[in-house]
Amino acid sequence: MVTLASSLHNLWYAKTGVATLQRTVRFSLFAMTLFASALPPTQAQSQILEPHAVQEYGPLRTYAQSPIQANSLTPQLRDARGFNVGEMELFGSATIASVWAHTDHYTLDYYQNSLSLGWAWQASPQWQWELSYRWVFSADNHIDGVSLAFHQWAGIEQNGRDEVARHRSVFALSRDGFDHQNIEGRTLSSAFSLYGQWQLFQTKEHAISLGGTLYYNNVTNGPFQGHDFEQALQLNYAWHQGSHHIYSSIGATHHGNKGWRNANIAKREFTWSGAVGYQYQSSAHHNWIIEYHAYQGELDNDTDLSKTSQEVVAGYRYVMSQSAIELVIIENVFNMDNSTDVAFLLNYRYRFH
Repeated sequence: MVTLASSLHNLWYAKTGVATLQRTVRFSLFAMTLFASALPPTQAQSQILEPHAVQEYGPLRTYAQSPIQANSLTPQLRDARGFNVGEMELFGSATIASVWAHTDHYTLDYYQNSLSLGWAWQASPQWQWELSYRWVFSADNHIDGVSLAFHQWAGIEQNGRDEVARHRSVFALSRDGFDHQNIEGRTLSSAFSLYGQWQLFQTKEHAISLGGTLYYNNVTNGPFQGHDFEQALQLNYAWHQGSHHIYSSIGATHHGNKGWRNANIAKREFTWSGAVGYQYQSSAHHNWIIEYHAYQGELDNDTDLSKTSQEVVAGYRYVMSQSAIELVIIENVFNMDNSTDVAFLLNYRYRFH
């Protein structure tokens, strides 16, 4: 996975355009394949998949990692196909991330962690429902050193991170009166989400669905105290052919017209988001996924936090008879001052009837 991270960083900081993107994606997939070859062999590893021969889990279960979008309602990349009728999925996720963004207007230098639990149910051929809870908090996860060492090894500019102390917990939008020099141990968001998906169209290869989300976040104390009720709509499209899968989603979120948290910071009432992903099933047990996510900036001002943040997601999924484990890395691209530097996720998903 170090090789994977290296290739992704080279993509995000390179300036050679599309050719660099193509080389990086090929190298990332090659690195993940090498990783899989080190796993204990099984009989199924030598079998090429036929369409729908094994359990399909769709895109990686991830959430936006940009500092503002991670703590509000942001539509997720989803599979336009439903489960089998009556099928349910229980899922849990743990994420550790390192945030570093420094401009003339703000300094963000803290660790962002999250835990989430959820349940999804295919109630009928048309309807799928999902209920989830997500807790985001700041706590020292000690990955500053990993990030700094990698940047130095790869010859990537540190963007000023090596000029400050490690393991800080600073969330300072000083110009707007939100200046907190130690947020360690604080809750950034604590939110429940209800998602419903209506199947519009489905064939053997293509599927289209419409999804809607209700989101309620309530932080009872600390600098991020406040509550939000937000709503989103999204359109999902999926294409499946044998071992190859493409997923895409485009969505819009209604945030309301309140300011952001306790600060006098205007935010957009509506924002858009989009994502696309490709999955390759190399065998009955091994899935390789790469995704691109884009989120419109939620703040309505002249800082980089008002600009679109973009993230590349790469992951490996090990599929078992009724469950799957996902290992994921997320990196920001193009704008280094409006998204999380790096995030690592571990997901577990269990399917049953």
